[in-house]
Amino acid sequence: MTSTRFTELVGCRLPLQQAPMGGVASGPELAAAVCAAGGHGMVGAAMASPEALAVILDAVAARTSAPMGANFLIPFVDRDLVRLAAARVRVVDFFYGDPDPSLVELVHGGGALAGWQVGSAAEARAAVEAGCDLVVAQGVEAGGHVRGRIGLLPLLAEVREAVDVPVVAAGGIATARGVAAALAAGADAVRVGTGFIAAEEADAHPAYVAAILAAGADDAVLTEAFSMGWPDAPHRVLRSCIEAATALDADIAGETVLGGVSMPVPRWAPPPPGRSTTGHVEAMALYAGQGVGAVRAVAPAAAIVAELTEGLVSGR
Repeated sequence: MTSTRFTELVGCRLPLQQAPMGGVASGPELAAAVCAAGGHGMVGAAMASPEALAVILDAVAARTSAPMGANFLIPFVDRDLVRLAAARVRVVDFFYGDPDPSLVELVHGGGALAGWQVGSAAEARAAVEAGCDLVVAQGVEAGGHVRGRIGLLPLLAEVREAVDVPVVAAGGIATARGVAAALAAGADAVRVGTGFIAAEEADAHPAYVAAILAAGADDAVLTEAFSMGWPDAPHRVLRSCIEAATALDADIAGETVLGGVSMPVPRWAPPPPGRSTTGHVEAMALYAGQGVGAVRAVAPAAAIVAELTEGLVSGR
């Protein structure tokens, strides 16, 4: 029950992909742990330097021989980084921009598969026409930046009708029943993000994790509040961080490390707080999807993978 078009294409054991969350999944630990547990671990590579990204990807490879992936955000894409990643990972994934055949060609030239996260059937068709090997259909329930405007299940149905490549379902999936439902609805795999924020290996600030554990589905709201440097890009965060940022009487919320470099985090800036972030963490972008209510404890990534796929493995 765990073999799908996605697992056969990518070479992982389970049809479960960890979302490449910027900040939270930018280091090697989370992706390596998910890969070792049979899922498909992803590194958020958008803001890394070439030197830092090479170290991160090599560190994942040193921990596991399972196939991994890396993600790039189109508004900040660096083709040299894409070229570097394509030579080291199985899947290079893109998001938040029109599918670009030249980027897909660059990925294929490095020997990797190309994926694109989409929010509509039209965007899925464009991704396949650009040469993508798989697409990720992201429903509006998702945490972080959200491309589309409709729920996952109707989007998944439209995308499956529109393309014939493997389709990964993303958005609000945080339980084994949610995984099974998405696969039953036609997905070849699922992408889970919020459920891994509380993983022991995730690079999420303890205050961020605590906020996730205390939140319910209605606490995850769609907004454009944290748009400094990335305008007109809707995203889903916890309501509490919007309230805290609104009340903050300062232009700088704190300091964080991006791509190996320490830098200030202005109020309303997109970066989420990592473990080493300092300052008013509660007023930074605390991304979360509508599945957040199912996340109730900190656990090893392997345990999270096992819990999410229990029904698939056991046959229940």
